[in-house]
Amino acid sequence: MKNKEEEVKDNLQETVEETPEKEVTQEQETDSTADDSLAKLESELAEVKDKYLRLYSDFENFRKRNAKERLDLIKTASEDVLRDLIPVVDDFERAFKANESEEDAQKVREGNQLIFHKLLKILENKGLKPMGDLIGQPFDADTQEAITQIPAPSEEMKGKVIDVVEKGYTLGDKVVRFAKVVTGA
Repeated sequence: MKNKEEEVKDNLQETVEETPEKEVTQEQETDSTADDSLAKLESELAEVKDKYLRLYSDFENFRKRNAKERLDLIKTASEDVLRDLIPVVDDFERAFKANESEEDAQKVREGNQLIFHKLLKILENKGLKPMGDLIGQPFDADTQEAITQIPAPSEEMKGKVIDVVEKGYTLGDKVVRFAKVVTGA
């Protein structure tokens, strides 16, 4: 008969021998679950990469198309204005022909004024407007360019516009050409 110590040893050894098999089975299950999770994550990663590449490609195409459209717009933006100015050029050509044989300077001047007003009307319809009367107004560096200063004729004209050398023009709220003015010092 076995004594109690031997029985305990035998039971302990049986337990030890059975335990690794159970652990191996659990490890195999864990490994297969990990493999499944890894495969699932890899497929999700591949899907996300594919979506990213497609989105990046779409964005690059959009950027290139937008740049091309912008260049086309810049090239043809003035087409509308130029088309409207062609009749003014035609009027000037007719005026030059008529002026060759015309003796009356008054008629020549009236013809030139008609063409000038037609040109101004076209420009105003496109949004170009001359700056108003600036003489006597305070100097404004945002819309005017002082080309020189002269002694002010009176004390109240100091720092104000005394003369306009070139008119300024605005297109909407934007200054297209600054007015060139003489200011009083």
